[in-house]
Amino acid sequence: MFKQKAQNRRNDRKQVLDVKLRSKQVKNLRMRMAAIALTICAGCILGVFLLWQGGELLLRELVYANPSFAVQQIHIASDGVLKPAQLAQWAGVEKGQNLLTLDLTQIKRNLELVPLVKSVSIEKILPNNLRIQVTEREPIAQVCLFRPAGPNVPVQYLNYYIDEDGVVIPPWSEQPLNDEESYPLPVLTGLAATELRPGVPVENGSVKAALALIAAFNRSPLLGMVELRSIDTASPHTLLVQTDQRSEIVFAQENFEEQFLRWLSVLEFASNQQKVIATLDLAVGNYVPARWSEAPLIPPTKIRTPKPPFKKRHV
Repeated sequence: MFKQKAQNRRNDRKQVLDVKLRSKQVKNLRMRMAAIALTICAGCILGVFLLWQGGELLLRELVYANPSFAVQQIHIASDGVLKPAQLAQWAGVEKGQNLLTLDLTQIKRNLELVPLVKSVSIEKILPNNLRIQVTEREPIAQVCLFRPAGPNVPVQYLNYYIDEDGVVIPPWSEQPLNDEESYPLPVLTGLAATELRPGVPVENGSVKAALALIAAFNRSPLLGMVELRSIDTASPHTLLVQTDQRSEIVFAQENFEEQFLRWLSVLEFASNQQKVIATLDLAVGNYVPARWSEAPLIPPTKIRTPKPPFKKRHV
């Protein structure tokens, strides 16, 4: 009767682990650590934000809004005849702008988009000066295009110019005519008007060969003895050149220096014989087919002293 029942365990003396107490302590510790970490992160973010805003305020007050860095002088130099005021307008820069905020890459791009400009260099001169150096394109050939102006208006023509790289230079309103004391630019014929896109190089292979011929001629001993008046680029393999002596010279589209030496020899022979070349085919390699004209029938050549290349005359 004094025996305890099995289902009554209240009198058991077994030891029980306090699991709930330890879990609560660990949870409280983790909450404290998380709160400390969040506080530190918030403090860091707030500190960075304040430093950022303070730095911007200092930059704005001491640099960007500082009148000492306002552009006062814009020094624009060009190796051609483009006016500084026009170049400054194309560049999009004015006096009073903050020198340190100017985007030099954008200014350079604005100027080089003009077909008349070849390259640009820009330099900031602290505290308030800006220097711009412009290299203009130098044409070595021209193309004459005709267009109808109206029923009772005579036909008008436009002169497009091409530099040594083949880039097309459009007509320019302030462009003076070639004077008698300067070499007239050779006229290229045989190309379509659709091939002339201002500021874009011509892709025609014969036109590229003609430009290479003109560039080689300007470095040859023939410069000053004869002048190239026109070059026909219609043929895909040869170039037909007309000179101021009314001579027609056929060139192959390569090895121009060698052909110039052969032409020079023929000119010396013709001068000794008191004759003038009527036609000359330099595209033939084994011999030089030539036809002569009597010198009195041809106006004498006006020999000119070789001058520097055609700077300051295309605009």
